[in-house]
Amino acid sequence: MNICLFTPEEINNPLKKSDERAKHIIKVLHKQPGETFDAGIIGGAAGIAVITNISEDGEISFSFEPKSAGKKLYPLTLIIGFPRPIQLRRLLRDAAGLGVQKIILCGTDLTEKSYLESNVVSDGSAYKMLLDGTAQAASTHVPVLEVARTLDDVLKTTDDTASKIALDNRRASSSLHDFLLHEGAHSVIAAIGSERGWTERERDLLEKAGFTLCSMGIRVLRTETAATVAGSIILDSMGFLQ
Repeated sequence: MNICLFTPEEINNPLKKSDERAKHIIKVLHKQPGETFDAGIIGGAAGIAVITNISEDGEISFSFEPKSAGKKLYPLTLIIGFPRPIQLRRLLRDAAGLGVQKIILCGTDLTEKSYLESNVVSDGSAYKMLLDGTAQAASTHVPVLEVARTLDDVLKTTDDTASKIALDNRRASSSLHDFLLHEGAHSVIAAIGSERGWTERERDLLEKAGFTLCSMGIRVLRTETAATVAGSIILDSMGFLQ
């Protein structure tokens, strides 16, 4: 946790001893009254918090001074074939850490149907992973998370002004490296299939929607690994990781 994130309501109230952020401030950062820690408002300003008091029961009172508008998210949308929940948690944390603007989880032809019934999104676990990744990156802006039942539903609403990439190691017409080298993209939508990849029907559907099928070499990667690697390569090609 490289920044403590608060909602606008929380930023003006003491932190209770049981709060994970309070535990981090006291037990990890070893902060005392008068000292500071990095803090920010979720979706808003980043700045410095000054500890004004630590009560006998462990409550931390602090004041907050904004310093910047926070790190902007990058113009990259990831469409992800719904992975198994344990992979999804890691994927969301890493994607948020990279600064991805939006993540769309969707069912695919080969998605295990039970994954779609997982409560990882509805119970708040997914959002917590996004917050964890955002805090790790010392950022305040959290990626938008959307869920769709099918890839077909997602492709009906994709932005036609963005460069569109679908990772595929069977019918790729270009390597991801070569596509990005010649595309000069300012905004990208990248689709990554579920752990069993795309069907021929979905490949046809993606190409019809304007996606270029791109490979990242001959190795077959986990969905979470492919998303992180592709996201890094894309953001680097757009000049955001320099």
